[in-house]
Amino acid sequence: MDLLDRFVTLWVVIDPIGTIPVFIAVTAAMTAVQRRRTALLASATAFGVLLFFLVFGQILIDALGISLLSFQVAGGIILFLFALTMIFGEPKAETDKRTIDADESLGDDRPSPAIFPLAVPSLASPGAMLAILMLTDNNSVAITDQAITAAVMVAILIIAYICMRLADPIIHLIGNSGATIVSRVMGMLLASVAADFVLSALMEISDKGL
Repeated sequence: MDLLDRFVTLWVVIDPIGTIPVFIAVTAAMTAVQRRRTALLASATAFGVLLFFLVFGQILIDALGISLLSFQVAGGIILFLFALTMIFGEPKAETDKRTIDADESLGDDRPSPAIFPLAVPSLASPGAMLAILMLTDNNSVAITDQAITAAVMVAILIIAYICMRLADPIIHLIGNSGATIVSRVMGMLLASVAADFVLSALMEISDKGL
């Protein structure tokens, strides 16, 4: 997988643009300093979560005795379904708004909005965790390529931080509808990448077996 494919895959599953309306919703009552700290903490926490899957994900797969090709087929199917929710489902802002409303019922026991829902599941989504696992498999991906994937992940999270810092002017420019359109287009790209994951794995299984 070349650099562009890695970037597109991680950009779609992390979805910095789709996170902007969520950020605006959870930080509406905050001061400028609090909003900056929230954006930084959310980005750093998402990095930590995804880094965990990058470093230890392979260990988990090996411990469970799962073959790479089986994981690639299953992962591709899940990413494809994730892409379908981006295309046909509710916008991320609407989905996470319900999560925020439910979380507010917890009162003072609710976690920081930087952790939930911004870092997880908005930035470090299940799709992002799965994509990181598939892009850094030790059996098929060289260490240098894994390092490139890690660098791409960091770059996208930095962009996500910048998007959150510039949330108000960006959402004023493109509107919630614009953010939804971008998310749906990204869903189409992710569906194509996921289909390629599955087809390449099936072709290798037909040639070599599991």
